[in-house]
Amino acid sequence: MTAFFIGDVALDEYYTADRWPGRADKGMVQELPAEIGGSIANAAVVHAALGGETQFISLLNDSPLSGRLTDDLRQNGVGIEHMLVDPAIAESRNLIFLIDGEHVVLTVEMGEQPMWLAPATLAALRRPGLLYTTLYRVRRLHSRTGNGVLRQADLLSDLRRHGRRAIFDLDVGGCAPEDMPYLAGAAVVIFNQVGFRAAFGHDDMARLGGWIRDHEIGWVVRTMAADGAEAFDGETRLQAAGYPVNVVDVTGAGDTFGGALTWCLGEGRSFAEALDFSIAAASRSVTIHGPRGGKATSGEVLAWRKEEHDR
Repeated sequence: MTAFFIGDVALDEYYTADRWPGRADKGMVQELPAEIGGSIANAAVVHAALGGETQFISLLNDSPLSGRLTDDLRQNGVGIEHMLVDPAIAESRNLIFLIDGEHVVLTVEMGEQPMWLAPATLAALRRPGLLYTTLYRVRRLHSRTGNGVLRQADLLSDLRRHGRRAIFDLDVGGCAPEDMPYLAGAAVVIFNQVGFRAAFGHDDMARLGGWIRDHEIGWVVRTMAADGAEAFDGETRLQAAGYPVNVVDVTGAGDTFGGALTWCLGEGRSFAEALDFSIAAASRSVTIHGPRGGKATSGEVLAWRKEEHDR
């Protein structure tokens, strides 16, 4: 089955600094080589490297930079037949500042134009498989059909009826009550610690049973950086420990986790197996500089995990 990734691809411009300046302050930065990234694109590349059939959809302009971004995806084994183009939108860029073992990301605003999916794209999405995406993107999805226009939450419901299971990467943004028509019926909803607290106002995963059942969500996952991750389906709670590694660059760690989890679930692995493997893949990724540090074969991830366990 083909997994679709709908989201961002961008040029990541890297800088390092000793500190993050305060308001009305000044600071010096050192420029590092720019790399191609973008959260959902990173996850798609990880998925493809692991051996998954991968398609990516985003909305870009028609500049040379956009051509470079899509060529890079193709070279990484990611399908781009369904990409969308709008010449009027801004260049897709992220400014990433590496400070004290963490990162601050500033993204160039590209607007919220509707993303009109072609009939062939809708037909491909209506086949069974997984869809990895964000709330920012699904709010923009539209497609014309013989029965009118399918859009936003109604379009997601249509895909779900056709066997397309959604995995949402909510990252730091979390979710609000108005987002639930989109999240309802999702196979997995992933938060990091900041996004989890923003969504629920607490840190207790065990309190989400009613929320999960009410919205028919398969699993809620919270990633916890060096402490690993935990997951809950309303009844069973799973935990996977992190790995004590020397951190080089945390950029793309969450994307590696999401891409690896999507691959595992597409392969029919149990959720416990998927969680454990994805934490290993993400932990390995932070030992490598760049947003695509998580790109690896399954054999490479398993060998790395074994080596860490044998230490």
